[in-house]
Amino acid sequence: MSIWAPCIGQPALTLHYHKPASVWTEALPIGNGRVGAMVFGGINEDLIQLNEATLWSGGPVDDNVNPKAYEFLGSVRAALRRGDYGRAADLTRRMQGYYTQSYLPLGDLVIRQDTGQGEGKSNSTQYSRDLDIRSGLASTTFSIDGVRYKREVFASAPADVIVMRLSADAPRKISLTVAVRSQLRAHTAATSDMLSLQGRAPTQVDPDYFNVNNEPIVYDPDDTCKGMRFELSVKPLVKGGTVRITDTQIAINNATEVVLLVSATTSFNGFDRCPYSEGKDEHQANLDHLAKASRQTYAQLREAHLTDFHRYFDRVSLSLNPAEQDKSRLDTDERLDAYGHGAADSSLEALYFQYGRYLLISSSRTPGAPPNLQGIWNKDLRAPWSSNYTTDINVEMNYWPVETANLSELFSPLNDLIHNVAVTGARTAAGFYHARGWVLHVNSDIWAQSTPVGDFGKGDPRWAAWYMGGDWLCHNLWEHYLFTGDRRFLENAYPLMKGAAQFTLDWLQTDAQGHLVTMPSTSPENSYYYQQDGQRKEGLVAVATTMDLEIIRDLFANVIAASRVLNTDERLRQELTDAAAKLLPLQIGSKGQLQEWYRDFDDVDPHHRHTSHLYAVYPANEISPFATPELAAAAKKSLELRGDHATGWSLAWRVNLWARLLDGNHAYALFRPLLRLTREEGIRYDGNGGGAYPNLLDGHPPFQIDGNFASTAGVIEMLLQSQNQELHLLPALPDAWQAGSVKGLVGRGGFVVDMDWTDHRLKSAVIVARNAGDCVVRTSEPVTLLPLKQRSVKASIGYTLHFQTVRDGRYVIQR
Repeated sequence: MSIWAPCIGQPALTLHYHKPASVWTEALPIGNGRVGAMVFGGINEDLIQLNEATLWSGGPVDDNVNPKAYEFLGSVRAALRRGDYGRAADLTRRMQGYYTQSYLPLGDLVIRQDTGQGEGKSNSTQYSRDLDIRSGLASTTFSIDGVRYKREVFASAPADVIVMRLSADAPRKISLTVAVRSQLRAHTAATSDMLSLQGRAPTQVDPDYFNVNNEPIVYDPDDTCKGMRFELSVKPLVKGGTVRITDTQIAINNATEVVLLVSATTSFNGFDRCPYSEGKDEHQANLDHLAKASRQTYAQLREAHLTDFHRYFDRVSLSLNPAEQDKSRLDTDERLDAYGHGAADSSLEALYFQYGRYLLISSSRTPGAPPNLQGIWNKDLRAPWSSNYTTDINVEMNYWPVETANLSELFSPLNDLIHNVAVTGARTAAGFYHARGWVLHVNSDIWAQSTPVGDFGKGDPRWAAWYMGGDWLCHNLWEHYLFTGDRRFLENAYPLMKGAAQFTLDWLQTDAQGHLVTMPSTSPENSYYYQQDGQRKEGLVAVATTMDLEIIRDLFANVIAASRVLNTDERLRQELTDAAAKLLPLQIGSKGQLQEWYRDFDDVDPHHRHTSHLYAVYPANEISPFATPELAAAAKKSLELRGDHATGWSLAWRVNLWARLLDGNHAYALFRPLLRLTREEGIRYDGNGGGAYPNLLDGHPPFQIDGNFASTAGVIEMLLQSQNQELHLLPALPDAWQAGSVKGLVGRGGFVVDMDWTDHRLKSAVIVARNAGDCVVRTSEPVTLLPLKQRSVKASIGYTLHFQTVRDGRYVIQR
């Protein structure tokens, strides 16, 4: 029989369990930004499911995808002008292109360990499975017949391999076999010192929701361009015992210690190069990785990994209600279950906050391949929504905490993707719309697809007909500059921002009242009711949705500001200023809500998961309680009408929105359901079943990593805001967090902030200025700047303190 013993002595930054994972959403994720693994922690058989960030189906995007698309644009706009929304939606289908390609699972590492019990038997005791998120170490330990076995695995960025060490507290007790397998077409090959899996990705994989074609997965051996090669290799380093490698497995007997080096590579060589004929030599890359890692001892590999990981992770710490009873000794799924039933567990909340940072460190280091819908962890050949880059919220949401959570360098992969889609997007803008600049629609992939998806008419226009992906991504570019002050970065980013603005200027139309509007337009991924011929009908495509105009106003303002910083494009600056003044203003509807549509239409789903029309509240800042209190009240009403029941990532967005509206208690009320234990595997849009899986990955369901990242950002928005050219300390602190401390948060302007609070009141703060300049601090109570003893002054909301900083200056504030 099996005897499970609870874990003991677990630190607060550890996920831990007293039994192996039985499903993928119980396994523990590790990653070095390029190679990801899900560790199951089995006893006699352990499964390590593997991914490589650049392993996608397909190849570079085709040009001239839909040469007749532009012919329908005028007809779409004419139908919208006369209020024939159904006809407009039908015509937009004629402007679609292909679906994106799919992110793929690489393969599995299967370890069968002989512990002397016989196959299928498990008489283990003192079992423990854990993930130390501060260090990126996953461990499995158990005892059998008086022998204590341990497996430790980490994904090393310095060595560019996954490293696994199997040991026991008695000599010559390690006997096992190692095999590799893949759902993709592949074969195994052996040399004297390693076992490899070599294959070629499909040339085409249809989305999981698109089941029209007889062959949704296509392997075309005659295609000399698409279908990248890949290789997975395992090299054993063994102390004692014997090693035998065949074409199917590695067999190790009676060893004292085994270290497995796992390398994975592909032939991906850039978004615009054929991965088959112009690809990298994935085999040589694998050999190089393994040769480099083999020259180091396990201790050296581990130490280098820890140094690298701590360099990012240790920048930020968070403690909530430190006097509260610590529950970190409980299994993580037990904590989730109790929390979901109303228990207080502030350290679980802090753990979940740090888990988002852990996942970003582990998934965002690969040039041209930012984390997708599932980060870098995906087990499915046809992943949910192709595990692609969805630009109507999700890929941007992945990077919401990158600056505030002190991980700014990790923005680089998204920056690469934006540069890539600007290249393909320029061809799309010219070919589809006869417009300048560049455009990006709702979905993209590693090949930087920018055309509308839908397979030439089969996609639903409510999400396929969306034109603001490039404009939104430019917000991320500007934010990176605001946080870093990196002028060289801005010089490289500015042409992209300018190109998006040029497309938008050409895209805008004038309505009957003389306002500049977008047409066609959608509010992702919502629909509305309208009246036509005495009948109520559902509209999918509209004119001038609120989100479009909010994104455009934000883009124009940011390009204007950037041009001033760089002292360039004065004529464009004036053109954008004039166009912004003519944009259709934000409107307040009959219910007191911020109107989502051009007219005050009723939503088909009033509780829709997307809150697209609140973009101006967060992540942008056109609407705020300070500058636009009437619009802020309307935004609040919109949130109330949407309700508090949503999918995982949607709840996380609403946490940020309520925090921006300075309602910390409502933000916290929506934060709690994010930690509701779920085991749902199917796709749910109704909000039922969402929450956190046993391994703390966000459940839409299914798993979407954006909810994890947005949750981390939401906690920061409750503790620190800086969008108003000031540091607002504890702007939306919920009553539940009576005491705590945070170190290392970052505000715009490059200010690093530490804070302590007690009795729900700021006690002290330390601000370090990375750049010289003005600093304005807003607090709810008067504070003093030391040692100058400068006192804050009363403001419309709270108190403000204004002082000058020098580069690397340290400033102390006390209540």
